[in-house]
Amino acid sequence: MDLQIKGKKALVSGSTAGIGFGIAAGLAREGASVIVNGRTEERVKAATAKIGGDVHGFAGNLASPEVAAKLFDRYPALDILVNNLGIFETRPFAEISDVEWSRMWEVNVMSGIRLSRHYFPGMLQRNQGRVIFISSESGVQIPKEMIHYGVTKTAQIAVARGMAELSAGTNVTVNTVLAGPTRSEGAGAFIRQMAENAGTDEAAVEHMFFEKIRPSSLLQRFATIEEVANLVVYLASPLASATNGAAMRAEGGVIQAIL
Repeated sequence: MDLQIKGKKALVSGSTAGIGFGIAAGLAREGASVIVNGRTEERVKAATAKIGGDVHGFAGNLASPEVAAKLFDRYPALDILVNNLGIFETRPFAEISDVEWSRMWEVNVMSGIRLSRHYFPGMLQRNQGRVIFISSESGVQIPKEMIHYGVTKTAQIAVARGMAELSAGTNVTVNTVLAGPTRSEGAGAFIRQMAENAGTDEAAVEHMFFEKIRPSSLLQRFATIEEVANLVVYLASPLASATNGAAMRAEGGVIQAIL
């Protein structure tokens, strides 16, 4: 299937590994000109070399307003913006400091807001474009072990829906993808650490995770990054023109609500 995004300019924030990498690679395979972003030159160069095609790199933490401003100077306009940059950590609620709350908010929410604030108006002016926020099932079912993370994922859904209201009657869409438990770089390290601490193997940890922590999952395994990325790449295409203001699910059926 031709997704009709050949030659479109796309940015995927936080895309040197995990879901972001899978999205960048998927867009590149479809012929888009993709900007890969990561914190260091080394990781950006490694990712762009692995993806191949019409791929460019931008190293820097896009949670920083100053770094974002440098990106805007280099790339003033985009056709596709994927706000994927994000962090997570488990922490008892009473132990989450103001500093940790602020850091989580700046990375997970404000990075996407700043990027959208710059690129979205141009999309509306040109009457074409796609903005996609990579949220999580944790934005709907807030996990008690990382409430601050869940709050930021809920905020992404709200921002995307509000922006979509501003795109009414245009060829611009703004959507959110709710990723579920995914075997990304960060999740993989988390699983390995849990296995080491428990003196068992990763398969046993995965089984325990879905038995006790995410028992509502219908997939009953971690999704691959490609399974999540495929939905994002489709939403970035003209073929998804009737999908706007939506929170699309790629979370393995963890969310039990019908709507």
